[in-house]
Amino acid sequence: MSPPTAVSSRSEELRELWKLAIPIAIAQAGQSLMGFVDTAVLARAGTSILAAVALSNAALFVVGSFGVGLMIGVDPLVSQAMGAGNPSRARTLLWQGSYLAVLAGLVLAVPVVVVPRLLPHFGWGFEELPHVQDYLTWRAPGLPLMMLFITTRAYLQAVGRTGVLVVATVVANLFNLAADILLVFGGADLPAFFGPLRAVPAMGAKGAAIATTLCTLVQWLIVSVAVRRVPVSGGAPSRRPVPADMLQALRVGVPIGLQIIADEGIHALTSVLARGLGPESVSAHQIAISYSIFSFTVAVGIGNAASVRVGWAVGARNASQARLSGQLALFSGACFMACSGLLFVLFPEQLARLIGAAPDVVSLLVPLLMVLALFQLSDGVLAVGSGVLRGMGETRFPSTAVLVGHYLVGLPVGLVLAVVLNYGVVGLWVGLCVGLATVALAILWRFERLSTGPLQPLEA
Repeated sequence: MSPPTAVSSRSEELRELWKLAIPIAIAQAGQSLMGFVDTAVLARAGTSILAAVALSNAALFVVGSFGVGLMIGVDPLVSQAMGAGNPSRARTLLWQGSYLAVLAGLVLAVPVVVVPRLLPHFGWGFEELPHVQDYLTWRAPGLPLMMLFITTRAYLQAVGRTGVLVVATVVANLFNLAADILLVFGGADLPAFFGPLRAVPAMGAKGAAIATTLCTLVQWLIVSVAVRRVPVSGGAPSRRPVPADMLQALRVGVPIGLQIIADEGIHALTSVLARGLGPESVSAHQIAISYSIFSFTVAVGIGNAASVRVGWAVGARNASQARLSGQLALFSGACFMACSGLLFVLFPEQLARLIGAAPDVVSLLVPLLMVLALFQLSDGVLAVGSGVLRGMGETRFPSTAVLVGHYLVGLPVGLVLAVVLNYGVVGLWVGLCVGLATVALAILWRFERLSTGPLQPLEA
């Protein structure tokens, strides 16, 4: 796959977009599957261990989300370099992103290890704290590895080598399942032919953390091997650290990290508010979130593919191609999410029963799924539109739009509907939809404004 140099036909553009998007979406779904497997294994290890890992992952989420966003900042730089016909520069940027990933990952790992050990000194002792300390200590080395993987993934997307992401995801999921079972429960019950693996002790939460860290290492090694097979023309890429390049990646990536935290933070806050409305409300909320994740992975895949396609066009200074790529990506995302939302409109009761919801939860979940149908469309525009703007080099506007839309528009509307007008958890979700629609409209406006003017590459 090569960067476009002329405006494609609409059918050709759609074909190339989905060729990129499908493997990325599969890889994204694979990441979610690993989290599900971890929970399923740990649920059999005991309530205390599962609670400790849940608390630990809540803390890791903020740090990890920021780290992921930080390294996604490499994405438009690399894709624009490829679009400009400079693969050597793209490989140089991969090296700079890798240095930044290690440095930033080590910095972010420090509070992950230190803070849990300081809690007892401030009177924050609780039953699961030793498990939390163990888990976070062994997860911390995985932060630089995860950020290296994200950086390498961005490079492979930008050069059109996305098939290896599916391979890495499949291998990582198989490895994760086996490592989770072995390290959490130990190898004592294994058959004799497993030899030395039978001597592995049961490590509980620490074992789950080690398994996840090793899984991240496996993923990064697979994609790193794939990078070595990508030919580079235009001179030898520079491998020495260049602070200016790393600072440039930071300027692009920091707003993305803040956007991810703000976007996920509103969902976490809604969960807390739903919990205050009763166990049935929070159960319905969690089930609705679970259903939304499946379709969202496809929207993320389209958004990442759009970032690459638009970045190629911007790097080639082909404004008409960038506009076409962005328009068709937004159209694709909206159509897919509309079809997904249609399922929630047509089969709300069937979906509620499929997941095994209790009767008192079903009565709340059915109207919630109807609201989720509207939520899907705006969520898809946000995911895809953020990718389109990222390909143009615009990362600050989506971050600001998310903060304003969710916290200054959606949250107040949700609170009024849920608390003042007594619509409960459905009111909270209507507020989420209003905030999300505000963000989606703002992103569409920004794309329209940028795409009709001259486009400037980040490294012009």
